[in-house]
Amino acid sequence: MRKLATLTLAAGLLTSGARAQEIVSTSAYTWTGDSIIQGEFVATAPSDTELVSTYHAQPGFFMPVKQQWKLKNDISQYPQLNTPNTLHRAIYNLGLDEMVNAVEPDTTLRTGIEWPGVWTRDVSYSILLSMAYLQPEASKISLMKKVNAAGKIIQDTGSGGAWPVSSDRMVWALAAYEIYKVTGEREWLEYIYPIIKRSLADDSFVTASANGLVKGETSFIDWREQSYPKWMQCADIYNSEALGTSIVHAKALKLMSQMAAELGKKKEAADYAARSQQMAQAINRELWMPEKGYYAMYTYGRDFPILNPRAETLGESLAILYDIATPEQARAISENNPTTPFGAAIFFPQIADMPPYHNNSLWPWVAAYWAMANAKAGNEQGTLEAIGSVFRPAALFTTNKENFVLDNGDIATELNSSNMLWCLAGNLALTHKILFGIEFTPEGLAFHPFVPKALGSDRRLENFRYRNAVLDITVSGHGDRIKEFRLNGKPHAPLLPADIKGHNKVEIVMADNDIAPLKVNHTANVKAPLTPIARFDGDKLRWQSIEYIDHYKVLRNGVTVAETTATSYNAPEPGEYQVIGVSDNGVESFASEPLSNAATFSIEMPGEGTNLISGEIVYQPRARVDAYSGRGFVEIDHSSKPVVVEFDAPADGLYSIEYVYANGNGPVNTENRCAIRTVSVDGKRLGTVVMPHRGVGNWNDWGTTNSLKLQLAKGKHKISLEFRPENENMNLKTNHAAIDRVIVKKLK
Repeated sequence: MRKLATLTLAAGLLTSGARAQEIVSTSAYTWTGDSIIQGEFVATAPSDTELVSTYHAQPGFFMPVKQQWKLKNDISQYPQLNTPNTLHRAIYNLGLDEMVNAVEPDTTLRTGIEWPGVWTRDVSYSILLSMAYLQPEASKISLMKKVNAAGKIIQDTGSGGAWPVSSDRMVWALAAYEIYKVTGEREWLEYIYPIIKRSLADDSFVTASANGLVKGETSFIDWREQSYPKWMQCADIYNSEALGTSIVHAKALKLMSQMAAELGKKKEAADYAARSQQMAQAINRELWMPEKGYYAMYTYGRDFPILNPRAETLGESLAILYDIATPEQARAISENNPTTPFGAAIFFPQIADMPPYHNNSLWPWVAAYWAMANAKAGNEQGTLEAIGSVFRPAALFTTNKENFVLDNGDIATELNSSNMLWCLAGNLALTHKILFGIEFTPEGLAFHPFVPKALGSDRRLENFRYRNAVLDITVSGHGDRIKEFRLNGKPHAPLLPADIKGHNKVEIVMADNDIAPLKVNHTANVKAPLTPIARFDGDKLRWQSIEYIDHYKVLRNGVTVAETTATSYNAPEPGEYQVIGVSDNGVESFASEPLSNAATFSIEMPGEGTNLISGEIVYQPRARVDAYSGRGFVEIDHSSKPVVVEFDAPADGLYSIEYVYANGNGPVNTENRCAIRTVSVDGKRLGTVVMPHRGVGNWNDWGTTNSLKLQLAKGKHKISLEFRPENENMNLKTNHAAIDRVIVKKLK
């Protein structure tokens, strides 16, 4: 009876409110006129202040589905959209309505109904999308909340104790400069510049990789097992190099160059510009995959990292939007990044044995970035489908939800929230930044609308506030070229000066040109094979058989040395070995945990400590500290002297150095007490090792840091571990761990 009633209501909605024009249609849903239709479910807009949906979530899911939205707040002070499509107007007004909900009494921006407070990356991406100009004061106050007592940007969440395992805090810099472009306030520029400068200085020591990229977790994808193989520890994640995080840093350096120039700091401007260009070149050199037509998600491994060839939609989008990709690369990305019937995944392919959240999901704010990237690349169909992937869930769930299962478009993910800040910000950005083409620049307000033919009409935006001006903007027609641009009835360049004042009328007439067609990589939602688990049996590498595997790749030192259908491989030659499973349709698994049969030397610590005595310890041991090797361990904190050991290299060659440590000062998934130290060899700085949390009070859980590689001559060498100012973590008070021993491997 319930299904019959639902279908009857759906039919009524279609006949009462729908219009015949089909705007977007995939095998999963259709946007027709003023309705979204997904199988038996229908959402429609009876008016521009109401949405009605027949959707119901899967049985037993903890979060109910709202089936109606009606405008609650006064949104008259914000830009008012007038367009023939009522559904578009309603979804836009839903964004404004929920934006008002998101402004807290202290004038900060709440992350979501289920996510109280200000989160650095969430609020920063939201500011970049649309909050900078719709909520400039709340945006400024929110960013100011994310500066610590040392005057540096806070990495407030992430794996193993936040920064530097999670290292995308530089998105704060992008958001801060966006506010400056909106307001033009020099006082704000002078406030943010030293904060970003100090933060970048630490990052240059701690997160910069030898390849010119940035170490640390993929931006915003901060649930380890959701996007990395299960064998990867937090120290391994720190040692990886992620596309999105590296692009954020490259853009931050570029913006710092512009800020320095505006502040009269010519030498600093030149330095930041050069560093930005070098990082952009490194991204293209290290991560671009010409055979796939997009960038790899990240590098991973230990002594010999390899590419994770997954496509990662936010990173691919930022590469286009921030000009890391050339125009040719941008078009290739827009045509090759896999797109499922519900939209582009967070990454692709999915992890088979992991529930939906970052894995196997679509996040509307990322889809908004993907839409803007497709528009910039000139992909009309890609832009339409990306917009549809944002409008579909907004209409069916009558709120801006956090994320959706990629298999069926439902909300039954591990966690979800309504009124999600960055999703509502992305909703609004689609209209302002694509269909009206609004772009804030230091010189003024630029316009470059991109209007797919299916959305071509007379579209008006009234009461758009820009500095000391109020604009009424009309865009007529479709296409990607402006035929006429008029300011107050007179022809004008499509750039309004920053000092424009008063009430102004902007009229944009598009050329109604046919946009050169680009394809969309339509694909079913694909799950990658399970990750092999390998082991050494003497000189033989063995692994378990995995169902649906066509063949296996064997890697030595990051290079494929064999392809086989067997489950073993003779490996007498020293090196670091991994195994990748390849399905019969060519989809690769993650590589197995690296196993090394290289010559290995273990050096005990110069101490006999067996108890934790530092005043910085936060969580006491759950049991007596044991499982260490030798006579004891060395405890390190802010006041510790450098820990120095000697190593007698048996021959000239390439070696790696890592430490065995324990850190029970926090859980694996959150808090901010990652221990960080600088390693020097023979008095020369080698690099940084991190000792992330391994669980609350888990002082018997000994793990390894990231490894550092160097050339050593035969003979004695001194290896030093010490705390330096750039090693300060986000906690500022606790930077503490126990060190059991040093492991040195001869790699070549």
